[in-house]
Parts: sequence; C-alpha cells; structure tokens
Amino acid sequence: MAPTEEPRTTRSQDVAVGRRLTVAYGRRVALSDCDFALPAASVTALVGPNGSGKSTLLNAVAGLVPPGRGRLEVLGAPAPAPRRRVAYVFQTAASNELLPVTVREVVTMGRFAELGLFGRLRDHDRRAIQAAMDRLEVSDLADRHLRELSGGQRQRVQVAQGLAQEADVLLLDEPIIGLDLVSRQRILEAVQDERAAGRAVVLSTHDLEDAELADHVLLLAGRVVAQGRPDQVLTARNLREAYGGRLLGANGDRPLIDDDHHHPAAHPAEAGQQP
Repeated sequence: MAPTEEPRTTRSQDVAVGRRLTVAYGRRVALSDCDFALPAASVTALVGPNGSGKSTLLNAVAGLVPPGRGRLEVLGAPAPAPRRRVAYVFQTAASNELLPVTVREVVTMGRFAELGLFGRLRDHDRRAIQAAMDRLEVSDLADRHLRELSGGQRQRVQVAQGLAQEADVLLLDEPIIGLDLVSRQRILEAVQDERAAGRAVVLSTHDLEDAELADHVLLLAGRVVAQGRPDQVLTARNLREAYGGRLLGANGDRPLIDDDHHHPAAHPAEAGQQP
C-alpha cells in the first residue's frame, strides 16, 4: 500500500480522530480497524466505492451509530459530541417531497439542536435562518412547500438547514450528486464559505474531480486505504486498491471507475435537468 499521511494527535488541529475504529450494524461490519483524523477549518472529502463506509463514518461522527471497537473523539472528547456542535445533512430522500412543510419551516428546524422542539425563536435564530436561506438563494421560496420544488432546490434547502444550525462541523452526505449547475455551485460556495469561517466540512462524494478540490481526502473501502492531500491519496495505485474490479482502464494517469454514479445517466443535471 502506498504511504499515506499519519493521523495527527493534536486535538486542536482535528475535529474528529479515530483509533482502530470499527463500526458495525448488528453483525455486519461497515468499517474495520480505522485510524484517521479529520482536520479543523478544512474541507474533507470521503471517497470510495458503494458500501465502502462513507455514510457510516458520517453517522459515527454525528453520533448516530456508536463505535463497536476502538476509539472515536469528536471535537476533543469521546463521541458523541453535543448535537448543536455537529450539523448533518443527509442525502435528499424522495419521501421529503411529501412532507407538508414550507422551505422556511425546514430551515428553521436547523435551530432545534440549540432550542429544542418547543423553544421560542430569538432574534439571533431568525437572523441565522434568514442568512442560511440567503446564502443558498432559497429566500424567494420561503413559503413554498417542498413538493413544489425541483430536486436541486430541495437539496439547497436541506443544506440551508444545516447552515442555520451554526455548528462547528458540517457533515454532508453526497450533497451535490445529480444536481443542476446552479444548485451545485451554490452548495460548493457554501462549503468554501464555511471553511473560510474556520469551520470544518466533511462530505462524501463519488466524484473524484470534486474530491480533488478538498483540502483532505479519506479513501475508504471498509477501512482507510489512504488519507492526506488529494494528490497523495487519489493515485492510480490507491484507487486500484480501493475499487478493485470496478476499474475499467486508464484515463491519463487515473483509472476509470465502473460505478453508476460516474455515468452520465446518473447525473440528471448533465442530461438537461433544470433547477
């Protein structure tokens, strides 16, 4: 295996550190014996084939699934971290379209981690909600229901909900897959804004070009294959180790990946989907 950057141990430099971390769902092990560090004030991309553990790692950092073995620290303490300090934006589910809620109500839910379900909104909360909608350019949709929106608009609303939480760590599970160009750009701009503000963003992606834009990359295959800067991690050797038989050949110095997420048909935006 190619040498990779060793996980750091200085807590002030990392928002999450795993030591021999194993995570399982019942008897099914999703991640095994993982050592990693997710740096602060940075964008970390999680990449790997389907079933490699990307969503599992996000779930563990968010405190939704406990470590089976090993150790996981988040924000300098054993996981889970306080809910208000870690915001998690899941993949947009089709069922979300049917929820009888408006855009403003969805974004307002981002403040529940701070206020609780029955807390009264303060002026600061209202400003945070409005600022998040403005950043994702969904303020003009505030009174519309989710079912009235396109897929890209719904995803922008979900990311705005995460931003409204004003958390130290923002977790995004495949936030831009299959989106129209406008929605994709607004979300990527929000990611960079969070980084510039000193917060950490951890996102999963199937797109190696998107991963190249990150500060830090974890390449997963049920374990940590490699981690470090994109140029250290996204090498042909490491990708072959992670993807195995899913590699079709070579595209310059990089193998091509036989994965539905990498084919044009899997990206409605590239097939003419409108925002």
